[in-house]
Amino acid sequence: MAEYLASIFGTEKDKVNCSFYFKIGACRHGDRCSRLHNKPTFSQTILIQNIYRNPQNSAQTADASRCAVSDVEMQEHYDEFFEEVFTEMEEKYGEVEEMNVCDNLGDHLVGNVYVKFRREEDAEKAVMDLNNRWFNGQPIHAELSPVTDFREACCRQYEMGECTRGGFCNFMHLKPISRELRRELYGRRRKRFKNHFKSKILVRVVIASRGFRGGRECRSMVS
Repeated sequence: MAEYLASIFGTEKDKVNCSFYFKIGACRHGDRCSRLHNKPTFSQTILIQNIYRNPQNSAQTADASRCAVSDVEMQEHYDEFFEEVFTEMEEKYGEVEEMNVCDNLGDHLVGNVYVKFRREEDAEKAVMDLNNRWFNGQPIHAELSPVTDFREACCRQYEMGECTRGGFCNFMHLKPISRELRRELYGRRRKRFKNHFKSKILVRVVIASRGFRGGRECRSMVS
C-alpha cells in the first residue's frame, strides 16, 4: 500500500495531494482547493508571484480598448525585466541554473517568475530576503517551490503553437527571451566558469609543487 501511494504521489490519481501544485507550484483554486498543497521546506526553486507585468495585457485606454504595443517594444521591455531580475538573483543570492517567466493570464500564474538556483541554501536565502523587498512599487511575495522539472510544468501544446486554452491554460506558458540576451547572460556564466576552472587548476599546480602534506591541507580549502 505504501509503495502504491508513493507511486501516485502528485499525480492525477492522487486524491489527497494536488497534482497541479506539485507540478506547477500554483493552483487555480488556491486555498479553496480540496487537495493538499504540500509546500516544500527546502528546494532549489523559488516562486516570485505575479511580478512581471506584460504591457500587451495591461495597457488599456480610457474606453477599455487595447493600446498598441508592438512586438519589438514588447520584447525589449521583457528582455530588460528578465536581465534585471536574473542579474539581481545571481549577484545577491547565488548561481542561477534556470529562470522562467509565465505568460499566462490566470490569476494563479500571471507574471509568475520561477528561479532555480544551483544550491538549496541560496534559494532559502533569496526567499527570506525577497519577502522584505519591493519591486515597481509593490511588495514581493516569494516562496520555495516544488517545481524542479519545468518540462513537466510546461504546456506542450503551447510550445507547438497548438494550445486552445490560450492564456488561461493551467500549465505554464513560458515567455522566451531574445537570442541575443540568452547569449549574453549565459555567455557570462561560461566565461566565469572558464576563469574559475583555470584558477583552480593554477592553485592545484602550485599546491602540488609544495609537496603532498601541504597539498592535502590546502586542497580542502579551495575545492
